Amino acid sequence: QVQLVESGGGLVQAGGSLRLSCAAAGRTFSRYTMAWFRQAPGKEREFVTIIPWSGGVTVYADSVKGRFTISRDNAKNTVYLQMTSLKPEDTAIYYCATDRRALRAVPTRSIYEYDYWGQGTQVTVSS
Repeated sequence: QVQLVESGGGLVQAGGSLRLSCAAAGRTFSRYTMAWFRQAPGKEREFVTIIPWSGGVTVYADSVKGRFTISRDNAKNTVYLQMTSLKPEDTAIYYCATDRRALRAVPTRSIYEYDYWGQGTQVTVSS
């Protein structure tokens, strides 16, 4: 049974920073691309960022590029999302997810290619 547990969300003022963590269990973590998605009230879940299983080139949504940084520690089975210069429009529930396919050659943004999800952590940015 694969489990993903996010932590680190909270309330922060615009311009502030937060660091989210996602601890994974039940799968050989180092073989899978990991991603963060988010869902704001009344909106669909959207892609935020990916980090390949190899720890190679990361990909970001345009809305967070230059402000957010994804990283992973395979020894700790954990993926991180460092968020800086936060804006009110970043307010959402943030979810980590694991790719359904091991050792995928080209990381995908498609929500349908991620088969296990965490419970989500709320990030609220006040203006």
